[in-house]
Amino acid sequence: MSSPIGLGHARRDLAIADELRKLRPGLEVHWLAQHPVTELLTRRSEQIHPASAFLASESGHIESEAAEHDLHAFQAVRDMDEILVSNFMVFADLVQDEHYDLWVGDEASDVDYFLHENPELKRAPYAWMTDFVGWLPMPGGGDRERALTADYNAEMIEQIARFPRLRDRAIFVGNPSDVVPDGFGAGLPLIRDWVGQNYQFSGYVSGFDPIGPEERDAVRAELGYRPGEKICLVTVGGSGVGTGLLRRAAAACPATRRLVPGLRMILVTGPRIDPESLPAADGLEVHGYVHDLYRHLAACDLAVVQGGLTTTMELTACQRPFIYIPLRHHFEQNFHVRHRLAQYGAGRCLDYEQATPDLLAQAIAEEINRPVSYRPVETQGAERAAASLAELI
Repeated sequence: MSSPIGLGHARRDLAIADELRKLRPGLEVHWLAQHPVTELLTRRSEQIHPASAFLASESGHIESEAAEHDLHAFQAVRDMDEILVSNFMVFADLVQDEHYDLWVGDEASDVDYFLHENPELKRAPYAWMTDFVGWLPMPGGGDRERALTADYNAEMIEQIARFPRLRDRAIFVGNPSDVVPDGFGAGLPLIRDWVGQNYQFSGYVSGFDPIGPEERDAVRAELGYRPGEKICLVTVGGSGVGTGLLRRAAAACPATRRLVPGLRMILVTGPRIDPESLPAADGLEVHGYVHDLYRHLAACDLAVVQGGLTTTMELTACQRPFIYIPLRHHFEQNFHVRHRLAQYGAGRCLDYEQATPDLLAQAIAEEINRPVSYRPVETQGAERAAASLAELI
């Protein structure tokens, strides 16, 4: 069960599943999944359980809550109780009728929350995975949001304390330093201390071997990029919350090409945004879903992206310069992801308000030739996560 808010969870889960199959030959992996996760799974010929058709769309809800490059992520989650209850009931009915040797939820918050509320429903070993812990208030939320996020955090801490063995594994996809140093709220512990006591750390899971400078020219040629041409890749991940940034980049294309002559700007809309909805311009290309997008990220000269963890860490792993523009009011992108990228010394962060077409063009021109030297991203995360899960089967 992979969170459908983007494609990052599914990409790393596929990598972990591949490693788990090596450790447990003959293992069958059934996915309870919804779009856009199913887009990726279908291309990999994975087994999607028919019950997936009954899942309510979490991505659709998130998109309905978003405005122009703006998503109040905490409030959006608070407003999706009916969807989470419905999807948990699909899961509960499925595991009542069919036996599985292991349940794995990668930020499957519906399953995790309602299992803790109804522990008698647990019928198999259960593993929880995540790349962030802790609801954090945005500065503009005031006292009310600080109180609400602290209340949500306190409820989660209480659930784990009440049923500490319900999660047979809790895996943090990252390292201890990747956990934010903030507290859960007034009177609550520091997040990093609590995570260290309640999670195993797998290191980051990229799902591919980083493509280095010695391989880049060959990859560029294979992808149809000409020697010497400058490629700016703009992508907003697998959700449909990204049209604003794509339009802003398209508007910046003429000014960018004046500053970087011959620049080729490529917009990737992903599986939930219609490429035809974006404007045309000289030197601008628009594509929909691109399989193995990480190869294009590794081959580009610069990327402009949202603040999603997977895309920014793929760029970090491949040592590519990039500009990331977190969604406004999205606490995970603005705090958790930004903190992690700082650990690697990666990327240049811009506020959406700053990224007017002219200023975005100027930033692209400044960054496209900048040499980078990020902290290397570990490559054994999928193996470590799989080894931990294999102990439960």
